[in-house]
Amino acid sequence: MSRSINKLTARQVATLEAPGRHADGGGLYLRITSGGSRSWVFIASHGGKRIEIDLGGASSVSLATARCLASKMRGALAIGHGPLMEITHPVAEEPSTMPTFGDFAERYITSVESNWKNAILGQEWRNTLRDHARLLSRKPVDQIGTDDVLAVLKPIWLRLPQTANRVRRRIVKILDAAKTSGFRSKDALNPAAWRGHLALLLPAPSKLDQRPRPALPWKEAPTFMAELGRRQALAARCLEFVILTAARRGEGLGSTWGEIDLDAKLWSIPATRMGSGVEHAVPLSSAAIELLNDLRPEAWQPDMRVFAVNGAPLSEGAMSMLLRRMKRNSVTTDGFRSMFKDWAGDATDYPRELVEQALAHAVPNKAEQVGKYGAAIGRRRELMETWSEFLNSQI
Repeated sequence: MSRSINKLTARQVATLEAPGRHADGGGLYLRITSGGSRSWVFIASHGGKRIEIDLGGASSVSLATARCLASKMRGALAIGHGPLMEITHPVAEEPSTMPTFGDFAERYITSVESNWKNAILGQEWRNTLRDHARLLSRKPVDQIGTDDVLAVLKPIWLRLPQTANRVRRRIVKILDAAKTSGFRSKDALNPAAWRGHLALLLPAPSKLDQRPRPALPWKEAPTFMAELGRRQALAARCLEFVILTAARRGEGLGSTWGEIDLDAKLWSIPATRMGSGVEHAVPLSSAAIELLNDLRPEAWQPDMRVFAVNGAPLSEGAMSMLLRRMKRNSVTTDGFRSMFKDWAGDATDYPRELVEQALAHAVPNKAEQVGKYGAAIGRRRELMETWSEFLNSQI
């Protein structure tokens, strides 16, 4: 017969990684977030209501102590008392115990996410740290050094420079908050700082972003799109959308329903999401509209992400992982923009300036760019429809 309590072992507590609640029995659970932080929680019913009590981080509360607290709470409930009445000492065994980077990161995100305008930005932070900073998650936050940060950044710095720099900036904020909270020395240099530190060890992200992205030959695009269309994953729909609109990976991942006007067949990317700081209007082809109609929920809200599962946005590496599963390891997501440009130059007579505008690139004559922007929408709509018809020629 399986045990109803004491199901977890100390080794499991230390090594389990799957996000979710892992039952020890008797209402005690080890909770692991998508960001890698680990904490104890007691769940029970009291007064006809479900209660959930946080018992502290697994790094500061041992398995034995968590079981002791849970046992006292069960005893209190058995005689009709509130479970918190039986906690006679602080939850943390050692108040000075240093939190891990993962625990503190979760604490930081939870404390600030209510102030962020985008309601799902907190989950995006958690996804970023889960996907790219897992090496830091179990290390005490006061022991994170330059070598640790480089171990996280180097594998993605050349391949995904925008993502890598975003990871770096988020590590900076978390470690700065840890210093302010007294968990890091006030004199310690932030090991993820750029100026005067990592700038001496890594190439500048702005220069890396100018390097050509490995692109699929444009003549292979219809075959690729047909293969992509047979895949059911949301990452496949996001990649389709990015290719159809010639958008950047981050622009597609960050798109919200409030930016999409299905009636006007227009996607308006706000200036705050554009590297240029200028709003970019993207005419939507018939295929893009069909894709969006299939995805949009009935009860949508303007700030809801287009590409999200149960409110959680796709991770930044979702499309790259999809390409690897499709055996397209040499192709990058942003390389499809190069493919679009190659196709437009080799197979069409559309002016270069129009193609550059479709890519949200600055054209040499900025006055001309501004003056013709409105009039060019119609021509760009024709360009994107032609692109869509080519992409779907084998579907």
